[in-house]
Amino acid sequence: MCGIAGIFLHPEKSDPRKLATIAQLTATLQHRGPDASGTWIDVEGGIALGHRRLSIVDLSEAGKQPMLSRDKNLVMSFNGEVYNFAELRRTLEKSHHRFRGHSDSEVMLATFESFGIEASLPQFSGMFALGVWDRRARTLHLMRDRMGKKPLYIAIVPDGIVFASELKAIRAYPGFEPRIDRNAIAMVLQYGFIPDHSCIWEGVFKLPPGSILSITADDVATGSLPHLRRQVRRWWQLAATAEAGQRNLLTENPADLETELDQLLRDAVQQRMKADVPFGVFLSGGIDSSMIAALMQAQSQQPIRSFTIGFAESSYDEAHHAAMVARHFGMEHTEFRVTPDEALAVIPDIPQVWDEPFADESQIPTLLLSRLARQHVTVALSGDGGDECFGGYSRHIAMARLGLLFKMPARLRHMMASAFHMRSPEAWEKWFGSLPLSEDMRALLIKDNLDKLARVLNVTNDGELYHRLMSFSRGSQTASFGLLEHEDIPDLSDAASHIMYCDMASYLVGDILVKLDRATMAASLEARSPFLDHRVVEFAWRLPTALKVRNGQGKWILRQVLRRYLPEYLFERPKQGFNVPIGFWLRGPLREWAQGLLDMRRIRDDGLIDSRSVQACWQEHLTGQRDRSRYLWSVLMVQSWLDANRHTSPSLPVLDPPAVKCHVEAES
Repeated sequence: MCGIAGIFLHPEKSDPRKLATIAQLTATLQHRGPDASGTWIDVEGGIALGHRRLSIVDLSEAGKQPMLSRDKNLVMSFNGEVYNFAELRRTLEKSHHRFRGHSDSEVMLATFESFGIEASLPQFSGMFALGVWDRRARTLHLMRDRMGKKPLYIAIVPDGIVFASELKAIRAYPGFEPRIDRNAIAMVLQYGFIPDHSCIWEGVFKLPPGSILSITADDVATGSLPHLRRQVRRWWQLAATAEAGQRNLLTENPADLETELDQLLRDAVQQRMKADVPFGVFLSGGIDSSMIAALMQAQSQQPIRSFTIGFAESSYDEAHHAAMVARHFGMEHTEFRVTPDEALAVIPDIPQVWDEPFADESQIPTLLLSRLARQHVTVALSGDGGDECFGGYSRHIAMARLGLLFKMPARLRHMMASAFHMRSPEAWEKWFGSLPLSEDMRALLIKDNLDKLARVLNVTNDGELYHRLMSFSRGSQTASFGLLEHEDIPDLSDAASHIMYCDMASYLVGDILVKLDRATMAASLEARSPFLDHRVVEFAWRLPTALKVRNGQGKWILRQVLRRYLPEYLFERPKQGFNVPIGFWLRGPLREWAQGLLDMRRIRDDGLIDSRSVQACWQEHLTGQRDRSRYLWSVLMVQSWLDANRHTSPSLPVLDPPAVKCHVEAES
């Protein structure tokens, strides 16, 4: 795992001094690679590559980057891990290819040499973002893994482009002029994160998952962001994978499919346990992390190290569940409980860690957990991706149960929505409570879900449905900025599958994986996610929805597999997620900090957020009328980010004309 950066200037305007700043860019990524650094510059070609190394496989000098191919034609700076490199190496050795070390980087370069750049990518199983300079063709190739586990930002600068693992490296380039895109701010306030198709800085974009961008000197001369984005090619598509899977559903006996999934996950976990450094597992005690822990311990002769985070507030604390699971497997377990003081201490680090405004409050325990684990290991496996693959969110369960409603005529759904708004969610919840309903249906019909159901019943298309399910607020000004863009939404058979796809294509990439990558890398820790092995993802899309969501429960087939390793009483309980008592903290120990950032005058002076709506939400939250913590946290993260960036850019320019006025509106 590493940090990468690069500068590509038009050769005729190439300035050696500008190319030499690659060392400055690379230095900002030291946390991603504290073990070594390297740069490679070709002034004649107008190219400079930089690399920071976190040594995981082949700790010797033979694994150092930027790395040249055997024939010296290809130069690569690579961030990530290719888990099947040993098998690829054996194949290449049969063709008389010889290696000087045993790193996956060297195997990747040899594969590129033997098969070509684009033809090699489907052969790699792993997570990666990389740049490869072809010296003969004078072409820079930028690539990203299938699921978008590793980040890659590309920025247009005078006379060329700059790319890097994180925005802080791009900010370090002297020719980069930061300008805030208001649309990105609106998305944070709407969803809590900036989707992968957008960026906080104008003139910067993220290379999409499963894609490649090949850039020549002529492309650099054009100096146009739309021009570059049109040249992005998909070498793997989630939409095509989902559609193909649904057209070819597995029809075997469920018990046989459980065995197949067990073996598939076992192999994915086993691949991710290969490292020349200590490794462990993030363990929450939930289904996903318990599954990964079970398969790790089943394939290890020594106790696996496990790590968990808990809270002093008992209603948010799952640490005791994790401890019970760890004891059952005989793991070497470490836990840490987060207090408000520790949360407050880590908050100033958030803008620097995430670079863009990011408002998933579980970022706090994720960052603290990463720092805890790094004291003992260099690699940690996680259960991320299990919910998206196997239907673990409440919205998946709701759509499986209520999906037929969305096949009704729009006029009838609109009438139902109007009926819901005639009474309060509390009144409806009480009425439904008097009916003879099953426990799982009753759990779906709680007031928060009823309020959201009323909002989504009168949607006109699938994109709007997902927007309303995910939105913090109902502000019409931000409704036009979707979570998905430039991605064909596949034709799937049911509403639950559609929502799972949207989660995998947007929420997973833009929130979950961003949270995991930045938090772990800030601690110089590598995180690996077996559920996001492309074979597991492809298998999951071939499963009928009924094997994912059944009897009001998500992840049905995954539960069946876990029963082979863990007694049911240790994992069968209501899904809690990585929830944080932010609402309580904002009324108490974090109130003074929040009050300063939510000052009406400073918000109004920035001109990015509607100050009156923020104050209304703040007062409602403080008085206990409603829990506005999700809205307020998004505003606080925007304000914290603005404050942190003012230190480096005292007068932050904003993209004009104003694209949107950002409201945080009540849901009532």
